[in-house]
Amino acid sequence: MMIRVFPLVFVILWSSAFVTTKPIIDNSDPFTALAFRFFFVALGFLIFAMYRKQKILTNKRNLIQSILSGVLFHGIYLGGVFYSVSVGVPTGIAALIVTLQPILTNALAGKFLNEDVSFKQWIGVILGFLGAGLVLGFDIGSSLPAIGVISSFVALLAITTSTLWQKKISNNLPLSVSNMYQAIGGCLFHLIVIIFFTDPYINFTFTFLIAISHQIFLVSFGAFTILMFLIRNSSASKTVAIFFLIPPTTAVMAWLFLNEVLNNLDVIGFAVATLGVYIATRK
Repeated sequence: MMIRVFPLVFVILWSSAFVTTKPIIDNSDPFTALAFRFFFVALGFLIFAMYRKQKILTNKRNLIQSILSGVLFHGIYLGGVFYSVSVGVPTGIAALIVTLQPILTNALAGKFLNEDVSFKQWIGVILGFLGAGLVLGFDIGSSLPAIGVISSFVALLAITTSTLWQKKISNNLPLSVSNMYQAIGGCLFHLIVIIFFTDPYINFTFTFLIAISHQIFLVSFGAFTILMFLIRNSSASKTVAIFFLIPPTTAVMAWLFLNEVLNNLDVIGFAVATLGVYIATRK
């Protein structure tokens, strides 16, 4: 029963990350914030693994695979999203671009994972994308910074590659140990970017501390662990279909907590996306 609610919990926690991204980048450069975040995420998973007396040291193959996965997911994907928002791409547009992930994953899962992606799943994926697009309004506009749009598409490629890679390797490391190495990979990536490409800064305001704490504890410890569990225990194409629920859920959260407008089109989009996810994931 608990496993059945994991997708719902994941969607709620992952969606909440978008609500807390803006307060973070308003008080820091994106890569410094992410390096700060994943340092503490790696430390947290290390402490948990030691408490559970899990074997932390692993072989070279598992180490490289986990760190590379972290570079793709925590490094390039999140770095791409944070950077695109920081240079002026609206969060909704960045989310819409990244929401193409299930379509890309479905297209590649058969080739790289030998998964049978059915016609029913494709129908669900298309409905999911249409629903997400209705919520976000497909408001692409003509004044978006090119570098930000490119950054969002790089993030899309990174999260798709990471999902396929994570399913492909399926190493036998405990989730906490695997997540620790992935967090280390993400932290190292952002440190390299900071050293060579940015001027790092963080304003430790109360708002920043609340937002970054939320992303460390609820998103990185909670949502990401659930995602890794789902990827290990389900098909990649079915797992990523739930990502279509993230833009509608984010819109509802913004309405509840940020007093943003939720119109009739948003509600219709939420319903269409939910129907799409149901069709794509049901047996």
